[in-house]
Amino acid sequence: MSLNIKPSADRVVVEAAAAETKTASGIYIPETAQEKPQKGTIVAVGPGKYADNTGTLIPMSVKVGDQVLYGKYAGTEINIDGKEYLIMRETDIYAVFN
Repeated sequence: MSLNIKPSADRVVVEAAAAETKTASGIYIPETAQEKPQKGTIVAVGPGKYADNTGTLIPMSVKVGDQVLYGKYAGTEINIDGKEYLIMRETDIYAVFN
């Protein structure tokens, strides 16, 4: 998926995974009780951040398509073409997994 958005500096745009609707034992969770997802897929990446002391560009360590884990309250929710995304700094990402 490609978005017509280019985050600035060390920011990324993440499409959050769907919230769990059923427990492991098969009980359905009502929408009001569902937990906010803490994982998602990166759909856009900024160029990186400039180092304060040298002014050189520090490239991003994540790329489009990476599956990431992030904090429960990380990022800012944005709406692009009727779809919800999160925009956050690279430092808000805890882990990348395959």
